[in-house]
Amino acid sequence: MSESMHPTKRQLLEAGLKMLLERGYNDLGVQALLSATGTPKGSFYHHFASKEDFALQAVDMYMGAVHQGLAACLSDNGAPPLTRVRSFFEATRESYRGDGYLGCMLGGLGQELAGVSEAFRTKIDGCLTTIGDQLAACLVEAHARGELAPGADPHHLAKLLVNCWEGAALRSRLQRNPQPLDEMLEFYFQMATRNGQPTDKA
Repeated sequence: MSESMHPTKRQLLEAGLKMLLERGYNDLGVQALLSATGTPKGSFYHHFASKEDFALQAVDMYMGAVHQGLAACLSDNGAPPLTRVRSFFEATRESYRGDGYLGCMLGGLGQELAGVSEAFRTKIDGCLTTIGDQLAACLVEAHARGELAPGADPHHLAKLLVNCWEGAALRSRLQRNPQPLDEMLEFYFQMATRNGQPTDKA
C-alpha cells in the first residue's frame, strides 16, 4: 500500500482489517464500517468500487504487513536460516496473541470464500504461495548448510510449512490459545531438520 494513500481510505482499510478478522467477509456490513469510522457512504464508494474491491484491497494491506515481517526476519543474516524462518512464525504468533488468537485473515477468508469467489480464491492462494516462495529461499540456504533432513526438498518443505501453519492457526482460533501453533512449530522443525534439531552454526 502506498505511503501517500488518502487518509480516509487508510482509515477504512485499517478498520476493515480488524472487522474482517473478527467477523469474516459475509458479516462485514459496509454501513457498520462507515459508522465505526465516521465515514460518509459516498466516501467509501469514492475509494472502492464495491465491498469485494474493498476486501481485496484489505488483503493487499494485510500482505504488506506480512512482507514487512518476512523481510525483518528472513534478512537477518546474522542468524542461521532456520532460526530466521522460525522467528517469522514466532513473531506472527505474537501478532495473533494481540488479536485474541483469531488466526490468519488469509486463511479465514480463504475458507469462507474460496468456494464461491474465484477472485478471492486466486488472490489468497497467490498470497500464500508468495509467502512460501520467500520461506523457500531461506530453506534452500539451510539445505546448502546441511541443516535439513537428508533428501529434503526445501521448496516442498516451504509449502508444507505454510499449509501446516494455516491449519494450526485455525485450531488456535477455535481454542483461543497458542498451543496448536507452538505444537506445530515444534513438530515441524523436529521433522524437517537434520537429527531433529537445527544447527546453530552461523
